[in-house]
Amino acid sequence: MQVICYLSNGYPNIAASKKKIDQYYEAGCRIIEIDLPSANPYLEGELISGRMHSALENCSDYDVYLDAIAYAQNTYSDLKVIILAYEDTIEAVGTDKLITFCQAHQIPDMIIVGDKKPELKDILMAGGVKVSCYIRYHLPEDEINAAKKANGFIYLQAKPIGSPVNPKFPTLKDCISELRRQGLDREIYCGVGVHAVEDIQMVKNAGADAAFIGSSILKVDHDPDKLHDVISAFVRSAGD
Repeated sequence: MQVICYLSNGYPNIAASKKKIDQYYEAGCRIIEIDLPSANPYLEGELISGRMHSALENCSDYDVYLDAIAYAQNTYSDLKVIILAYEDTIEAVGTDKLITFCQAHQIPDMIIVGDKKPELKDILMAGGVKVSCYIRYHLPEDEINAAKKANGFIYLQAKPIGSPVNPKFPTLKDCISELRRQGLDREIYCGVGVHAVEDIQMVKNAGADAAFIGSSILKVDHDPDKLHDVISAFVRSAGD
């Protein structure tokens, strides 16, 4: 199983982001989720939303953020990059430009936040971008159906935080088995509530392909040595 580490693009600046990409890779991370900061990150917590606002205050040119993402892919051939973008950011960059960028740098995977403009997802998928689909822990039927129409990995909620538990599928392993039974054979990456090595083991034992790690890394990314130790511990746990 793989570990997906979140990186705040442009915080505190682009140069620092590129350096953190190096640090993530050196610690063993081979999948990085890198955001294109949003002016309205309404689904993020205080930590990530604050970083996005700070980044945009320093630099509002999205070409600079795309350059940081290109740096990751161009520097490390075995590193997989997942782009996270809100709908407002996608409109600011432009769908054609994003498609061209993803094709040029062989970055197929994107997480799109927002449901006000579904046509953006359709345009990106038509252009070859693989758009992920989020499914909450209790496996709502409409979310499963939406995932069947999408073309990217399944982003499955790892713990029932803020969501009920479906009595038919009480454990994460049950949830993954049900998604497989319904024909969703694409990669399943689990996130939300994954903070400790024990959580990584739980996700791995459930049969997921990868686990998202966010705040646990961001809270220590000011300390290179500690950042290395934390990421390395997660990577080791995923591979044990």
